[in-house]
Amino acid sequence: MAGTAPIVVHPPSGTGGRRVTVRGEILGLAHSDEDVIEFLRRAGLPEAAGLLDDPAWVKWRGGHAHHYEAA
Repeated sequence: MAGTAPIVVHPPSGTGGRRVTVRGEILGLAHSDEDVIEFLRRAGLPEAAGLLDDPAWVKWRGGHAHHYEAA
């Protein structure tokens, strides 16, 4: 993976929720870990639940990991 996590959970938006991208492709706006897991499952990662805390797979930008409230 060349040192860069392919999944990015972006900072919380001003209205709540976090954009989720995989290799730059937007998957959706997540309001919970369950949303992120569903986006990743639909993208072909059935074991997504186990990846959320793995920095080799997921980069949480801005705010705290697993928090989706408005910035």
